[in-house]
Amino acid sequence: MCLLVVAFCAHPRYRLVVAANRDEYHERPAAPLAKWNMPEILAGRDLRAGGTWLAVDPRRRFGVVTNFRDMQPPLPRSPSRGALIPEFLAQSGSASAFLEALAPAAGTYSGFNLLLADADGLYYASNRATPFQRTLAPGLYGLSNHLLDTPWPKLTRVRTEFAAWIAARTGSAEQLLAMLADRAPTAPAPDAELKGITSDWQRALSAPFVLHPTFGTRSSTVVLVNATGELSVWERRFDARGEPSGESCVVLAPGEWVQN
Repeated sequence: MCLLVVAFCAHPRYRLVVAANRDEYHERPAAPLAKWNMPEILAGRDLRAGGTWLAVDPRRRFGVVTNFRDMQPPLPRSPSRGALIPEFLAQSGSASAFLEALAPAAGTYSGFNLLLADADGLYYASNRATPFQRTLAPGLYGLSNHLLDTPWPKLTRVRTEFAAWIAARTGSAEQLLAMLADRAPTAPAPDAELKGITSDWQRALSAPFVLHPTFGTRSSTVVLVNATGELSVWERRFDARGEPSGESCVVLAPGEWVQN
């Protein structure tokens, strides 16, 4: 499971604010946030399939993908969902045009959610939603492994804290990272979407930060893009015990990009 909150044109300083936890099996290898050259993006990398879950490019276009939890096994020989973000950022067109081109083939993928941002707007798409894509108005949004803004308790909890951060107008990235580090399970009962799995998994997955010896929160990422194009990205990584295992921070002035 993953969890993220997004503010689009809802903060006096930042055009885009993203705070996201990536949850994955601990045995699945990944590379830290870094510059890629083909395509030219800033992203972590899944070393098994070669894709990524979250990335930004020199034009400050942004993309994030989450799996869709519907208890269906992955489609055999389906394309990698982690390739969707690099494919979007490798082409020069708009997010809307990319999603229009993707729509006919969306059913060949296992379930996914996409959030894409470019100079024109913020867009949501899911091959479990009808319609497949829609343009999002300025505001706050939350996403986990179901449809956009599905009120899973842990997502609702984080979104409430995120709304307070936005309203305060002077909050720091460190505060957002602390928000993502919330390890308190949902109480008094597990989230409805977790029924049918063992109690230890229910407890672990009902917290915003998932702590479990097999599967858990591997990284927390904050992305800030202001109206002039200044970009800041923080990635904090964690081991199977939930202890910090590394951190990356990239701050770029308007028009600046990552050097090799």
